[in-house]
Amino acid sequence: MKYLFTTIFSLLVSMGMLAQSSFSKQETYNILRRVADWQIADFNAHQQHDDVDWTNAALYAGMADWAELSHQVDSYDTYYDWLLQIGRRNRFALGQNIYHADYIAVGQSYFALYNHYKIPEILWHMQARMDWIIKHPSEESMQLDESKPHTCDRWSWCDALFMAPPVWAQMYQLTGDKKYIDFMNREYHATYDLLFDKDEHLFYRDTRYFGKKEANGKKIFWGRGAGWVAAGLANILRVLPKKDKNRSFYEKLFVENCTRLASLQNTDGYWHASLLDPRSYPSPETSATGFITYALAYGINAGLLSRSQYLPIVTKAWQAMINAVESNGKLGYVQPIGADPKKVTRDMTEVYGIGAFLYAGCQIWQLAH
Repeated sequence: MKYLFTTIFSLLVSMGMLAQSSFSKQETYNILRRVADWQIADFNAHQQHDDVDWTNAALYAGMADWAELSHQVDSYDTYYDWLLQIGRRNRFALGQNIYHADYIAVGQSYFALYNHYKIPEILWHMQARMDWIIKHPSEESMQLDESKPHTCDRWSWCDALFMAPPVWAQMYQLTGDKKYIDFMNREYHATYDLLFDKDEHLFYRDTRYFGKKEANGKKIFWGRGAGWVAAGLANILRVLPKKDKNRSFYEKLFVENCTRLASLQNTDGYWHASLLDPRSYPSPETSATGFITYALAYGINAGLLSRSQYLPIVTKAWQAMINAVESNGKLGYVQPIGADPKKVTRDMTEVYGIGAFLYAGCQIWQLAH
């Protein structure tokens, strides 16, 4: 009977009727641990960014998913403890700029810590900041040029859709207080109305790119910028209650965005620094690829995307990302900090790229056999 089942299963896979990941849970777990351990050692040895900077916030968010997976599989608290140590030495504070989305992004890992340790003070500063913003909303126009002061008081650039909305969604999910979801919806829709190109089904980085073109004449859509948006949508959907009236908008946008992104994957498995002009940016780019892979894999696991259609795309992307990992666990081909597509080489790495890798890998682990 077991042989018959295996034969039928293999036949279905070969006929394309049942999509199967080519990765095992164990090998996926092993490479995640290797990358996480390298990053923690490198972070502890020569940290480059402020503890609560957005760069580290993206690392912590992916590390929190890995912390939970390693806790489930091996009862390890090593990675949770590392995150808790960082949170405690900053008294679980957010960044200094009250309104700027980058300065609330670290809240995503604080929620993970709270859910694991149930320490009330983890939430105190974050909730106080959010309550103050609700009572004193910024009046800055979304139409302001990116170079002018206070524009970033609102979510006027696409990266912000990863940094801030999931924090508001999590506070709503935790407290049940609708003031948090109402604020998130109002601000998200303002950004959507401003930056979403309904013909390309992609978000511009910000208003400075309206009308600009790549060398091939295509519009400029940045790979990691698209990754920020897709991963942010996944993080909202992970915590937004199934019956919430607002969920349908985010689900529809998630599927629309992911469908378009899947069509833009390059033959090497990566999404490159420029989505519509990859020939001008031929190098692999793992931060964009990691965040997009995370979103697509989450979509499959959540039943929002077709497994048979999207699993081959995710599998190809994950293999490409694994190929960018050195034997010591260092992830390469991470585009440096910037607001637009740039050249990237194998020796380049950054903490947010590792965050993206860990995010993607934890979803891949769920898909693996």
